[in-house]
Amino acid sequence: MTPKVARFLADTQPATPCLVLDVDRVAENFRRLRDALPLARIYYAVKANPAAPVLERLVGLGSHFDAASFQEVSMCLDAGAEPEAISYGNTIKRERDIAAAYARGVRMFAFDSEMELEKLARSAPGSRVYCRILVGNDGAEWPLSRKFGCEVEMAKDLMVKAGELGLDPFGLSFHVGSQQTRTAAYEAAIAKVAMLFTDLVDAGVKVRMVNLGGGYPVRYKSEVPEIVEIGAAIMGAMVEHFGNSLPEIVIEPGRFLVADAGVVQAEVVLVSRKAANDPVRWVYLDIGRFGGLAETEGEAIKYAFRTPHDGTADGPVTIAGPTCDSTDTLYEKSNYRLPTALTAGDRVELLATGAYVTSYASQKFNGFSPLEEHYI
Repeated sequence: MTPKVARFLADTQPATPCLVLDVDRVAENFRRLRDALPLARIYYAVKANPAAPVLERLVGLGSHFDAASFQEVSMCLDAGAEPEAISYGNTIKRERDIAAAYARGVRMFAFDSEMELEKLARSAPGSRVYCRILVGNDGAEWPLSRKFGCEVEMAKDLMVKAGELGLDPFGLSFHVGSQQTRTAAYEAAIAKVAMLFTDLVDAGVKVRMVNLGGGYPVRYKSEVPEIVEIGAAIMGAMVEHFGNSLPEIVIEPGRFLVADAGVVQAEVVLVSRKAANDPVRWVYLDIGRFGGLAETEGEAIKYAFRTPHDGTADGPVTIAGPTCDSTDTLYEKSNYRLPTALTAGDRVELLATGAYVTSYASQKFNGFSPLEEHYI
């Protein structure tokens, strides 16, 4: 929690649940990432937090943007981004949305299939395109599975076809999974994409860019590699596999830039037990999975908690949200412990919640309004 957020919570006592995000911290994280990977062009993954104050600050810092929809393209343009600073990075796009982004000046698009490539050729003629390949996600706390990307052999054929269709086969991309905790994942993916890059150059394809995606981790309950360590591993692998002929390097951070800039404050609604002698208490909050904490699915992202009783006796808990849905249980197997003095009406903070919480929040499931947002 930054001092600005702490002061805001103490002075304002906002209604809960709410997100309070320090935009200066976003700027600090941007500079840290730029220092760790100075040769890379930063494309902020807008889906992590699309709030206008975040986008506007990043525009001022010279960031580029990775948009997942035409709506996100429009948000970036409204925040002052130039269209040439936007990549339409979703490999699954409606053709009318491709056409709309093209009409607004966007000229860089992702793809991973022949049908998507054909849509781009029709509705974004002459644009720069890059093909996403499948890589391993081992070590990622929020893996991206096989929904995005194609095998290397298909990627080669598609990049050749891109040129034949009048598009500019600009580059290749991959994503090692969100909250990636192993530097080896980046090194293995770079080795894989470098071989394809060489094959394409040998085939006469003018490929010039490698998009390393996102995945750069933040600290929740457990320690993670520092960004300087990740940057060193990435650049070491790039030099090893590309030598002195480095391609243009693109990265797409989301979580890393905004997560630890934000704090969710919630209220304890109920503390109960399922039996009189049950050692495990159930702690119900006024925010849950449907209120924005979707990344607790499978107990994948483990947020750290701060309570007014920290430092006193504690005990095991199951933590759940307020809705009438049994899947709205956040943590049951992850060995969370909270103070035994915790009671209804207490305010608690969930730390490093600036990423994905607002964009995942449902619209009034069970009648609960999405959490309020405060950008300071």
